[in-house]
Amino acid sequence: MDEQVLRSLIKWPNVPDCFGWLALDRRGQWRMRDEFAQQNKLPGQVITHIALNEFISRNYACDSLGRYFFQNGPQRVFVTLDATPWVVRITPSNSGLELLTQCNTAIEASGAFSDESGNIYILGKLKQLTYKEKNAGQFSTEDCQTVALLHDHDLDHFSRLATLHEEACSFGGSWLWQDKQLPLDPIHSEELADRFDFITKPSDIQL
Repeated sequence: MDEQVLRSLIKWPNVPDCFGWLALDRRGQWRMRDEFAQQNKLPGQVITHIALNEFISRNYACDSLGRYFFQNGPQRVFVTLDATPWVVRITPSNSGLELLTQCNTAIEASGAFSDESGNIYILGKLKQLTYKEKNAGQFSTEDCQTVALLHDHDLDHFSRLATLHEEACSFGGSWLWQDKQLPLDPIHSEELADRFDFITKPSDIQL
C-alpha cells in the first residue's frame, strides 16, 4: 500500500466508505459507475488512465468479511465484482509462463474449476493486502488461498493444457502447469463466493 495512503488514514480516520461506484469486470478492468450507471444497472465506464489503474491495483485490499475495496487516500471505495476478486492472464515470463492478476500479482496455482458456462477459475495462493479490523485497523500482506477467473482470451490456451472429461453440466479432468498435473474440477458459479469467502456486492455492514 502507498505510504501517502497510510498517512492520509492517520490524518483523516473517519471518512465515510463509498459503495457502488467502482467495479471489477470479467476482463479485469476497473470500471467507474456514476449515479446514472448505478440506477440503470449499467456496467460503467472502463478506467483507461494508466496511473489511476496502477494506483487502484497497489491499494486493492480485502476486509475480514470478504469485501474487496480500493483505499483511495482516507476513503475506502468498495468494489462490485462481476465474477471473482481476481482476474488472471496466462502471461509469458523469463522462466516460461505465469498467471498474473489484474494487479500484476502472481498466483501459485494448485488447481482449477470449470463452471456451467465454460468459464475457468484458477485456484491458488497469492500475496493479498488484508485489513485487520480487530488488530488496531492495520493492513498486512498475507499469502492467501483464493480463486481467480481466467480471462476469456486465454481459454483456448488453457484448453491446450487440459485433459477433459464431461461431467453433469460441466467438465472435469486435469491440466498441465509448470510441469505439474493439476486437478480441474466442476463447480457451479453460484458456489464461488461462499466457498472462497468473498462478497460480490459489498454493502455497509457494521463490523
